[in-house]
Amino acid sequence: MKNFLVFLILGIFFLFYKKINSKKPKNFKLDKFKNKLKSTQANIERIFLREEEKTFSNPNINISIGISDSENNINRKSNIHRARLSKFKKSKLNGVMIFQDDEQRIYKITNGKKIYL
Repeated sequence: MKNFLVFLILGIFFLFYKKINSKKPKNFKLDKFKNKLKSTQANIERIFLREEEKTFSNPNINISIGISDSENNINRKSNIHRARLSKFKKSKLNGVMIFQDDEQRIYKITNGKKIYL
């Protein structure tokens, strides 16, 4: 009877020990990767990246830069605008289509005339 109680108590301690140790993550990098995919912030960042890719791939989409935009946002939008100018030789910024000629000069067309900026 005493042996049975000793084994029972040791078994209970062993089960508690296994339960406590099983909560610790085995692979920290894998768990960090999973948590990053599950987080709402990562989902929001992915949505913004898709939107930026759409904007970058189509020079006819308007990029509006306003006074209330943050400095990071203005830098990001202006970089997209410059990249579209160099790739497509045209880009729409604040509702105005801006073009780039072969000599890297930037202009817009108003009333059928080129106005260099």
